[in-house]
Amino acid sequence: MIHAASLLLPVAFATPRRRSCPEHTEDPFARPHPTSSTGFQGHVDAEITEQAERTSTDDKAKVGAVASQLRDSAIDETAQSERTVGHARSTARASQFLDYAFYVVYSLLGIRLVLSLIAANASNGFVKFIRAVTGPFFAPFDGIVASPASEGGNTLVAPILIALLVYSILHAGINGLLRMVGHRKTTI
Repeated sequence: MIHAASLLLPVAFATPRRRSCPEHTEDPFARPHPTSSTGFQGHVDAEITEQAERTSTDDKAKVGAVASQLRDSAIDETAQSERTVGHARSTARASQFLDYAFYVVYSLLGIRLVLSLIAANASNGFVKFIRAVTGPFFAPFDGIVASPASEGGNTLVAPILIALLVYSILHAGINGLLRMVGHRKTTI
């Protein structure tokens, strides 16, 4: 193997001879030396090409093993990402169901609040239905504070407002928990 330093060393310390004949008036440094970077580059390229063509069966086995490991790793990562996506989808579906259920409760409690504000007839079927459906959601908050009423029977049922506030906080907390479970950080 020829080292670059051994090829360039004589060129660096050579002293150019001045020729007196007219045909050799050109600068001796203007011509590329056979061991200059162009010649050396060709030699290096040839050596690299030669080494690349000389692959042994051991090298081929190593390349095959690395390729197999990379393929197995890619398959494992794909399977893991599919499981993660499936888990995230089921968590998102649960969150959508939870949102729907809470929105129904909000709507029913809101209707009950409006009916009490406009002093709706308590013996009406629709009013009875709304009171019966919202009863389990309103019961924990009934009587928590006084409900101011006007002379005409219009009542601001403050416990319904408290119930709406508590249910919205509960809704946000459960959704936050689902988001934490559904979007776990993965390690790389």
